Amino acid sequence: MFAIEAQPTLDARSSFQHDGFISMPGFVRQSDAEQIHGCLRHHVPWGLAYRLDGQPQTALGVDSIEVLPEPLRMRLLEQIDEPFQFVYNTYMMVTAYLQQRDPDLLLHRVLEWLNHPHTLDWFRVSTGVPEIRKVNAQATRYLPGHFLKLHNDHNASEGRRFAYVFSVTRDWCPDWGGLLHFTDDQGCISRTLVPGFNTLNLFQVPRDPFVSLVAPYAQRPRLAITGWLLDK
Repeated sequence: MFAIEAQPTLDARSSFQHDGFISMPGFVRQSDAEQIHGCLRHHVPWGLAYRLDGQPQTALGVDSIEVLPEPLRMRLLEQIDEPFQFVYNTYMMVTAYLQQRDPDLLLHRVLEWLNHPHTLDWFRVSTGVPEIRKVNAQATRYLPGHFLKLHNDHNASEGRRFAYVFSVTRDWCPDWGGLLHFTDDQGCISRTLVPGFNTLNLFQVPRDPFVSLVAPYAQRPRLAITGWLLDK
């Protein structure tokens, strides 16, 4: 079982209640973060996430646009400028768990831990929302050329109350891109988060974030587990 090390202070809770955002470095035990990082770096059978004709798609066993069949790749490139487009590597943890794929993969234990009563209680206390019932999760890897355009995480049918990004990225340079930006009502950037190691960022939805394009000279992958805290 993984162990949460970070505990929200009274100031952090007050800030969260005010603006619906909290950042916690040292989220889990260092050894736990190292295990998760190692799994994401070396053992995940990544797929490619993107949108085509307005619908989200995942190409299993594909990690870049270049590997897609030529007709599909050309269609995707033609639609790259559309709103809420994205291209990044994904491992849909809930889907894989339910389908019993890759049974020995550490990410299945991570998903069980995220939905363990003790972890759910921690999220309930941290957010002040006792209605949180479960946690959705996917692993993500951003390589050069990957991005996530401006969007909000609102989905009333799923009961999304909060989004989270558990970042396990080592030694990221801000000029590599891959930054998580938040915009305000005027469309200006109001907050920027640089990928870090063993850091949890938790924020109320809806918000308007985007992940900037990862530069071709980025030296390592941007790794994280992301998802939503759900009340349904």
